[in-house]
Amino acid sequence: MKMVWGHFAGMKICMMTNTYLPHVGGVARSVHTFAEDYRALGHETVVVAPSFPDLEEMDPAVEKEVIRVPALQRFNGSDFSVRLPLIGLLQPRLFELEVDLIHSHHPFLIGDTALRFAADKQVPVIFTHHTLYEEYLHYVPFRAPAMRQFVIELSTHYANLCDAVVAPSQSIADLIRRRGVEVPVTVIPTGIDLALFGQGDGGRCRRRHGIDPERFVVGTLGRLAEEKNLGYLCRAVGNFLRRVPDGFFLAVGSGPAAGDMRKELEIMGVGDRVLLPGKKCGQDLYDAYKAMDLFVFSSFSETQGLVLAEAMAAATPVVALDASGVREVVRNHENGLLLEGGASEAVFAEALCTLRVETDLRRRLSRGAVATAQGLSREASARRALTLYQETLRRARRRRTDYWEDLWDGVRHRLKLEWELFAEKAESALEALRHDEGRLERKK
Repeated sequence: MKMVWGHFAGMKICMMTNTYLPHVGGVARSVHTFAEDYRALGHETVVVAPSFPDLEEMDPAVEKEVIRVPALQRFNGSDFSVRLPLIGLLQPRLFELEVDLIHSHHPFLIGDTALRFAADKQVPVIFTHHTLYEEYLHYVPFRAPAMRQFVIELSTHYANLCDAVVAPSQSIADLIRRRGVEVPVTVIPTGIDLALFGQGDGGRCRRRHGIDPERFVVGTLGRLAEEKNLGYLCRAVGNFLRRVPDGFFLAVGSGPAAGDMRKELEIMGVGDRVLLPGKKCGQDLYDAYKAMDLFVFSSFSETQGLVLAEAMAAATPVVALDASGVREVVRNHENGLLLEGGASEAVFAEALCTLRVETDLRRRLSRGAVATAQGLSREASARRALTLYQETLRRARRRRTDYWEDLWDGVRHRLKLEWELFAEKAESALEALRHDEGRLERKK
């Protein structure tokens, strides 16, 4: 790597993630988007990710830039793959990589590997806090309050072992600082391709799926899973469909909650005006957004809400509940309706009914949605991330000048890291137990 006009040129970047394509989800899409954009801007980028079923669906050109590691498939009945925590199973290609910087996208499993790999290579680590991990405990067999506190403490301690942290939204940056993250935190949302999402053909999507062109379609898109608060969304949309005879619900995506969603809407008597066509990508994805008159969203587990920005790039107004990662994108009565987090399903349904009849308001929100999306381009986000990489590398180079004078310093650093990884888990567990004991004492 060399310096050009004060900037690092041709960086060698390694992205390490527990979820990646063909898995459907915001983290996988974020990693893929940034990796593509880094390469387009002249930086070698490799992604290290677990194996997943259906890898034959992947574009060979994309897969060539991925190192797959062994994983448990369909973890605990979910659609996640979990990397096996055995260093000996990692591909030799990983150890042969020459890298300038590691970007870790999870604090668990492959996240530990990222820290060890970075220590061996003597390069810095950046961590993106993509997820509110405590909202995903339904994928593990332990749901006690102590476990919730444990994952909060663990992700905080992990962040502090890294050189810098990326937060996808200001809400998350503020939250993790309150929780004790002390290393530099930079807000960098995942960018979107404005041209692609803007050129979808909604009529083509409707024709493909037999949706009448006169229907008023409310839709959602993403992983269909418990953490997305989809039971609430189905009850709200079902209420709307009961009141609006020409209404239709399009839920694009896949996940373990799909069957429950279909059953809930059938029980409400509106199953004949509901379509769950599975996951979409490429042109089919862009067409699906354009087929929607409104985009609906009820998740409280988001850190950015990437799908909200994508819907807005397709000129589709949003109705959503106020939550982290949502309030940064949805501006009430400007590009959609942002309802109070505690709003009832009836209030949500009423908002949809209002936008069904108030055509002028809907058109104004559509224009506002496009204007919002303009500030979230892919290139802008990628350049912000690369600037952070460059700043981190400068700091790391100074540290190496100070601390890596000889081989023994390297050995001591690795031993120190191993101890910190152990201490991180132990301290997180103790903090969680103390938190749980305090909760029990207050109940007495």
